[in-house]
Amino acid sequence: MAFAELHRTLDPEPVTTLDDHVGAGGGRGLAVVSDAGGDAVLAVLEASGLRGRGGAGFPTATKWRTVLGQRAGPPPTVVVNGAEGEPGSFKDRMILRRNPYRVIEGALVAARVAGADEVVVALKASSTVERARVRAAMDEITAAGWADGVALRVAEGPTAYLFGEETALLEVLDGRPPFPRVAPPWRRGVDDVGDRPDEAAGSHLGGVDSPTDVPPALVNNVETMANVALIAAEGADWFRSAGTASSPGTIVVTVSGDVERSGVVEVAMGTPLREVIEAVGFPTERRRILAVLSGVSAPVLPASALDTPLTHEDLRAAGSGLGATGYIVVDDSRDMAAVAAGVSRFLAIESCGQCMPCKADGLEVAGRLEAIIGGRADTTALPVIVERLDGIEYGARCSLASQHRAVVGSLLDAFPGVVEGHLDRRLEPVEPFPVAEIVDLTDDGVAVLDDRQLRKQPDWTYGDTWTGAFPAALA
Repeated sequence: MAFAELHRTLDPEPVTTLDDHVGAGGGRGLAVVSDAGGDAVLAVLEASGLRGRGGAGFPTATKWRTVLGQRAGPPPTVVVNGAEGEPGSFKDRMILRRNPYRVIEGALVAARVAGADEVVVALKASSTVERARVRAAMDEITAAGWADGVALRVAEGPTAYLFGEETALLEVLDGRPPFPRVAPPWRRGVDDVGDRPDEAAGSHLGGVDSPTDVPPALVNNVETMANVALIAAEGADWFRSAGTASSPGTIVVTVSGDVERSGVVEVAMGTPLREVIEAVGFPTERRRILAVLSGVSAPVLPASALDTPLTHEDLRAAGSGLGATGYIVVDDSRDMAAVAAGVSRFLAIESCGQCMPCKADGLEVAGRLEAIIGGRADTTALPVIVERLDGIEYGARCSLASQHRAVVGSLLDAFPGVVEGHLDRRLEPVEPFPVAEIVDLTDDGVAVLDDRQLRKQPDWTYGDTWTGAFPAALA
């Protein structure tokens, strides 16, 4: 079957007015929930098999039912997670640039189902284009009466990678730094932190029988909410007409790295990764793909796995994961030990420091990998790296530590000869592979990376030297 680009959640051209959105079928999801009621829409959502498109792939209807079962006195809050920062991913921001109306409509459908009185779209302060588009769309939607008593607002957050983690995002909405909390993601309200700034947030959380009146939150990412609007309007069978039985629907994929052109495309789930790369990115001429990174969230896919269908099940069987479907192509011009060093540095820097092994061992791994590729390490470096990776997840309150172990470990396992080549000085010293957030994707296919990432210190400052402190201790 030939490669097919679809346009369900990612419009081919920007939709610039609410009238244009309505003219293309928008608004019908809200009409359905108004006529049929929240329970009926939730049943359709469950039948559709929609899973979250933010990385974890959790069943959306199950998540919503959990929130509905934890409602306290005040109405819940619906939160759209637009804090996209996974290296290699630009899909959510592209969806918002093309059509913010559909995303907000999906969030309003969620608000009707959950009985929420507020919708918050959380974006990084650096996402200026997307913020402007969302705010203008909110103004039009409110003026048209679609909100119907539901308050709409944009919340701005920091550039930190962890802002995209659900519990850390809720911390930011409650006025704190983006430090993951030990609580289910749907928990909204928390007490102030303890006497020490690196302590976990208080344990009095919103929900049934809780000692606070703060409501729970229903959090889904941008692509998920766009799908919600469409499923409410078109039904479960329509949604399942694309994709596979176990991984239904479409996914929006970003391709960048060693390609002639970076881009974002929507395809049916089950499309082989190779077809997406060849159709969107055009691999660099006369170069051979060595591997593909799924951001920094899942083990690396070697070239032998390029024909893997893009489904949760197939990628898991291949030893990786779907993640945020942001794929960084790495060709044979690259040093794979340098790729491991770049991934390790990014994750070590972005760790908040609440969990000591994640931060301290992560920095140790990153430092030793950089020494290896720089020709400054001896044969004792690799055993230390393996030991630190084995213990890096101890006490972790989010997935960052497990990502560090999985991605770096998979690179070392898949390309052992490159590390050995540096240790015995057969290979020339190299710099770490640049791993950073995509801050823009130009019309001519250039993925612009955040060049500040290479200057970022472990305390999240950008000075010439590191203070020696971790972010959690500086809050």
